[in-house]
Amino acid sequence: MIEGQNGVSWEDWLALAKACEAHGIPALFRSDHYLNLGGEAELGSLDAWATLSALAAVTSTLRLGTMVSPATFRHPSNLAKVVATADHVSGGRVELGLGAGWHEEEHRAYGFRFAPTRERMDVLAEQLEIVHGAWTSAPFSFSGAHYALEGLDAQPRPVQQPHPPLIMGGGAKPRSARLAARWADEYNTTFPTLAEVRERKAAIDRACEEAGREPIPLSVMTGFLVGRDREELRERAVALHGPEADEFLSSPPEAWIVGTADEAVEQLAALRDAGLRRVMLQHLLHTDLAAVELIARDLAPAVA
Repeated sequence: MIEGQNGVSWEDWLALAKACEAHGIPALFRSDHYLNLGGEAELGSLDAWATLSALAAVTSTLRLGTMVSPATFRHPSNLAKVVATADHVSGGRVELGLGAGWHEEEHRAYGFRFAPTRERMDVLAEQLEIVHGAWTSAPFSFSGAHYALEGLDAQPRPVQQPHPPLIMGGGAKPRSARLAARWADEYNTTFPTLAEVRERKAAIDRACEEAGREPIPLSVMTGFLVGRDREELRERAVALHGPEADEFLSSPPEAWIVGTADEAVEQLAALRDAGLRRVMLQHLLHTDLAAVELIARDLAPAVA
């Protein structure tokens, strides 16, 4: 998982995608932000879905998706069409992560309305229904507080049937869990501790049961800093944190995957055993392609 708002160039994206395919990594996800989250305005961001569509045209096996697209950025009819287009370009290899949106500063900068949390969740609920309807129903009509569609027949349909996988992101709070149980194919939660993984999985499973549905898979997006050995680990820590590298390594965030390859495998196995289906590793050193190879060679096979 790559944070695209950290100055990731098209050349970087191309190199990352080719490295993933060369080493057998099954999926490449990216954030959908327009501004750097640390306030470094010089670090630009290419549009998420334009980037994924372009990568779809130059890859053949790699699945591509957002983690996650804010409902505040795009009209749901446009979003459904953009994702369906990328699905055709890729031959059926895209996944849509969708959330309510949260970074107020980028909304102000780009002129996107940033409503209170309750209203953003209302918008998300309508978008989930509209995206599904645009992908699967004809004619499709909708009348809500925020959107109205009449007699839509959105052709062509996506390649993936009944539709591309839809991933909801959040903290598994009651409303989010209910929406996921109704509309999502997977639920993703960010930077959870092991205890929080168990709690959030239970919340999603319970919501699915109440909706009369089998539990949907739970996945995690979390920080990642791993080396084959201690020396390589410290080199990466210095590249990421500079003079604070040793402090970071002595007390890494509890939710991150940090350590040697063997230690990372233990951490990933614990997440798997807690019920996770997959982990999106947030690779902040996006020009470090050797770390991509490490994921494929040392981590993924050990926890498959």
